[in-house]
Amino acid sequence: MKICLLTEGSYPYVVGGVSSWVQMLMTGLPEFEFTVYAVGAEEKDRGKFKYTLPNNCTEIQEEFLDKILALRSPGMQENILNNQQRQVLLELVRGDSPIDMAGLVDIFRSCTWKNPLDIFMSSDFFEVIRRVYRERYDYLPFTDFFWTLRSMLLPLFYLVQRDLPEADIYHSVATGYCGIIGSMAAEVYHKPFILTEHGIYCREREAEIIKSDWAKGDFKIIWSNYFYNLAKIAYKRASKVYTLFEHNARIEADLGCDPQKIHVVPNGIHMERFSGIPKLKDHGGTINIGAVVRIVPIKDILTLIRSFFLVHQEMPDTYLYIMGNMEEDPEYVVTCKRTTQLLNLESAVEFTGTVQVTEYMPKMDIIVQSSISEGQPLSVLEAFAAHRPVIATDVGCCRELIYGDSTDSLGIAGAVVPPMDFNSMAREILRLARDFELRFQMAEVGYERTKRNYTYEQFIDSYRNIYLQEGKAKWLVWDLS
Repeated sequence: MKICLLTEGSYPYVVGGVSSWVQMLMTGLPEFEFTVYAVGAEEKDRGKFKYTLPNNCTEIQEEFLDKILALRSPGMQENILNNQQRQVLLELVRGDSPIDMAGLVDIFRSCTWKNPLDIFMSSDFFEVIRRVYRERYDYLPFTDFFWTLRSMLLPLFYLVQRDLPEADIYHSVATGYCGIIGSMAAEVYHKPFILTEHGIYCREREAEIIKSDWAKGDFKIIWSNYFYNLAKIAYKRASKVYTLFEHNARIEADLGCDPQKIHVVPNGIHMERFSGIPKLKDHGGTINIGAVVRIVPIKDILTLIRSFFLVHQEMPDTYLYIMGNMEEDPEYVVTCKRTTQLLNLESAVEFTGTVQVTEYMPKMDIIVQSSISEGQPLSVLEAFAAHRPVIATDVGCCRELIYGDSTDSLGIAGAVVPPMDFNSMAREILRLARDFELRFQMAEVGYERTKRNYTYEQFIDSYRNIYLQEGKAKWLVWDLS
């Protein structure tokens, strides 16, 4: 059986998070053949993989958003769409209801468009844009409105037009553009499409858009609504939607996903990888604080540094190790390092770059996760497997991992603080740093919770069964047709 994994902004160009999940999935299921359809940000990353592909990954097909957005416009074309196709585009631009995927596929795959910009430069589409503009956005500059729509829709038009690797099952790791690709596969190839959502993609994009400088005023709303609309398509077209924890499942249902489709499959880690790491010891001296994290804005390293500044003032014999990839956003790395300099923390903060976590974890006393958005972070589970307590922001599954769910009576494995609240984070770090018995107790709770619920073997067995069930369902449909 052949599985096509659909990724966006992650595997194989970025280390950690979803990318680690993809690598673990393929490696753990050698009996399946995998191909990856990867949507990346920049053409310069083509072929620059951060992972060694497992033997059962036979192909990676790459598409890049900057190349798509750089497509040159053809000349204006007249009346190239029929009335039904114009209506599909009108509904797409309005964004009031989920996109008619069958209609969109009809436009781009039943015709012989060599360039998706043929649609943009058609009089039909121009009239659609003008109509929506007059109805809702005539207080905005029309030129800005047009180019915003172009930036939003061109990748969608382009990707819907592309051929996918042949596969028995299409499996997207997010909504967004790769969710559209999976929806297209379900429509065109009549193959099963399943979705695993780690974080809530449309909410993550909304958070980025709100904070951005490139989207202004009401254009932020237009962009955000667009990604929510893409999510509705993926939820509708997927035969099953998998998420990492119960809170995400409730959000997906609130966003329009059929609750009957949603199933929880947690992440899992190799417990044995950390088996050689000794339990916490009361050494009575230096407290080492670690963060295993990509140094990018969504991980909010600045809040971590500011919280450590307060900790270091109270307890000078403390050190912070920021362990993770520094290549993804060099400007942000510079900002973080400059902040440590301004706070006179150069001697107490080490940016290690990418390291073997197992080599550093033995000397850590506390692990901190400062993200403003997460799914079910592997770094938290790895800290628990290494018998280390965790202080994490209240995002994604962190509260459930640290405090347990409604069926879990093991106890507390650390502390949860509000995102971007460096004062609360500092208070919790100090509380744990001053109390070895508390740290030790929390660490053991985290270890036991991970051993019971979040092992690699459980994770792999779940997806093995999912693929077998989807493959069986496909053949049953084929036999009945």
